[in-house]
Amino acid sequence: MFEGDDGAQLQCCVTVEQLNAAGQATRRQVIRKASVILGRNEFQEIILRVHDGKVPQNYNLKEFRLFTKFVRDGKCTVKLLPENVQVLVSNCPPDKLSLFLKTLSVKHQARQGTKPLSARDRLKAGLPRSFEAISPLQHKDIQKVNELRSKAAPSGLTDQTNKTKAAKPGQQVKRSRADCNFSPVKQNPSKKPILSLPSRKLNKEQAAVLSAVLSGKNVFFTGSAGTGKSFLLKRIMGSLPPKSTFATASTGVAACHIGGTTLHNFAGIGSGSAPLEQCIALAQRPGVLQHWTSCRHLIIDEISMVEAQFFDKLESVARSVRRSTQPFGGIQLIVCGDFLQLPPVSKGKEKASFCFQARSWRKVMQLNMELIEVRRQTDQSFISLLQAVRVGRVTEEVTATLMKSAYHQIERDGILATRLCTHKDDVELTNENKLQQLTGAPREFEALDSDPSLVKTIDSHSPVSRLIQLKVGAQVMLTKNLDVARGLVNGARGVVVSFEPGTHGLPRVRFMCGVTEVVKLERWVFKSSGGIHLSRQQLPLKLAWAISIHKSQVSCHYHLLNTGKVIKEESPSIPSE
Repeated sequence: MFEGDDGAQLQCCVTVEQLNAAGQATRRQVIRKASVILGRNEFQEIILRVHDGKVPQNYNLKEFRLFTKFVRDGKCTVKLLPENVQVLVSNCPPDKLSLFLKTLSVKHQARQGTKPLSARDRLKAGLPRSFEAISPLQHKDIQKVNELRSKAAPSGLTDQTNKTKAAKPGQQVKRSRADCNFSPVKQNPSKKPILSLPSRKLNKEQAAVLSAVLSGKNVFFTGSAGTGKSFLLKRIMGSLPPKSTFATASTGVAACHIGGTTLHNFAGIGSGSAPLEQCIALAQRPGVLQHWTSCRHLIIDEISMVEAQFFDKLESVARSVRRSTQPFGGIQLIVCGDFLQLPPVSKGKEKASFCFQARSWRKVMQLNMELIEVRRQTDQSFISLLQAVRVGRVTEEVTATLMKSAYHQIERDGILATRLCTHKDDVELTNENKLQQLTGAPREFEALDSDPSLVKTIDSHSPVSRLIQLKVGAQVMLTKNLDVARGLVNGARGVVVSFEPGTHGLPRVRFMCGVTEVVKLERWVFKSSGGIHLSRQQLPLKLAWAISIHKSQVSCHYHLLNTGKVIKEESPSIPSE
């Protein structure tokens, strides 16, 4: 269960529609700020209560259908079949909505087999009307439903029942949406538990950051590698209303990983090098202005690569276009990153300033919080070494330990160490030369883009290229989490060992974790300027004899070979020797 949330109540926008026999809405009520509560009545039946702050509306959830295709966008629909009413939920924090629906599904299935009360029995009972919020989801609820599922498919929310009910006259379903992944039951249910409670919880540090964010504070949180910054950031995004929350990052690849857009695309002011008056004019263009005015929560990831001058320009633009004297125009900032990693990219001889050196930084940021507990590694000596290097305290002992690693056998099963480079041109040249040195003709894989005319925009956001060339023996890296439990994570290193027969000829890759997998096409979705959703379908692979140090920021790598040039130029706090 999510910390501080019982899964029984939502704050969101609700539309209640009364449908006719043809499935068309004859009456519609829109409640912008509604409370949706899951509870029980005096007969322990599950009730859905929609409250507009004045008069509550109660719906008995006996027979219903869930439409949950857009849960990650904070939307869902509950269709009450006998009443011909549907409740459309929108602008709901996605994680809260997911837990709410799971609670509803489990509690409903746990009641399967309970004999329904007749109208006569209800009158004879003589119980006073009551409503009590439903109890939080517990392990015993999950266990009971899993036992029911292992015996037989319960009625009410199964695929079979849903199809039958949908086919009844007068109950036309306009749009075919997938049911929630926890309500349908397979024809041959597994004996293993089908449902489970969320296992990974926030630690105290992460919970404190989330609490500060939900209280409305402007928060900057940082931490070394492995402290769970990305995990926490996704939890924060899932706890905020989608319509007024904009997730951004300093680079396109980082933005893609959090399902957002680049900070520059959101701002709509280009590089920010133009005079302030011109930047304000750019931000007032249709589409761009809508972003600024509808934004209530702005998330910025990889803040270390945002330049101070650009941050100051954004702060001034925000106050101007939102016509507010509050810092950043009253927008709540949730900022994440590590200033001890990569600095802003500088052009020419002029050295770029860190974001915390901006004039407006202290005025805007209300809380600075640090995650200290390392969760990715358990070897305390290794953690201490990483922390020492991170802050530039490279003692003789640390140096000796690092030098010993130079003699480690890092090649395994044909997988070589990846070389980190400071410039993208060096990366492309290295990978092209290494690929040409392999024998045989290359296999080409061309991406399928949602809008080929916007290929440059897609390229700037996508972690994979439009065209990928591979050969047997090519060193590759995964660019997406495929199966975390088996080690197929973003940044996992491998080597192409063969290609599948047929026209597509998908590559078979042997990974460092020991898994050999046929890598199939994956899809990335991201937002461009103007709020347009773009997508790319491509192999989640890239050549990995070399990668840029900026690209390595958003990946988890097994073996990396740092050149002295990288240490000297990209990590000035670490002695070059």
